[in-house]
Amino acid sequence: MRVRFSLRMLCAVALVAVASAPAISADTTAAKEKAEMCTACHGEGGISQTENIPSLAAQPDQFIQWQLVFFRGGARKNEQMQPIAEQVTNEDIRLFGAYFAALTPPKPSTDDNPDLSKKGAEAAAGRRCASCHTDTYAGTKAVARLAGQREEYLVKALHDYKSGVRSGGAGSAMTDVAYPLSDEEITALAHYLAHL
Repeated sequence: MRVRFSLRMLCAVALVAVASAPAISADTTAAKEKAEMCTACHGEGGISQTENIPSLAAQPDQFIQWQLVFFRGGARKNEQMQPIAEQVTNEDIRLFGAYFAALTPPKPSTDDNPDLSKKGAEAAAGRRCASCHTDTYAGTKAVARLAGQREEYLVKALHDYKSGVRSGGAGSAMTDVAYPLSDEEITALAHYLAHL
């Protein structure tokens, strides 16, 4: 009797999985089509080739969603993103989060300055960056992926947090972390993270 019940349960689970497969594929297709508007700035496959524009590939789902909410609501300011975010629906935000999270992360370039990376690693350890961004700096939940991000974008983001220009979400925590960083530490930290 138990074997029959288990077999029935297994069949039911398999049927649900098969039945939901086209919906998942449709969602992926819809997300990819909607994400085409992001490609011009954030790059093919979510990997930015544009200075001071972040790569979105492999950013955590919740992180993408929250940033879009912050842009849409005006808590995070950006002249290019504001008008775009104001047009996205809640469903679009969920689609974008899932879509970009599923993409392959950027491949870091060869580290041309290992001494600077070493200083950056020391700064990251001293500021306990891994306690939020994870040991691999891949981010989690609503916390950004830093590994492999564009170096100059990381410099800009840290300066924006330090000066209080950037807010929304963990803004206060990041302001506390970034405020005491020297320009030299910011440069080293960005270099280290970009080459992970």
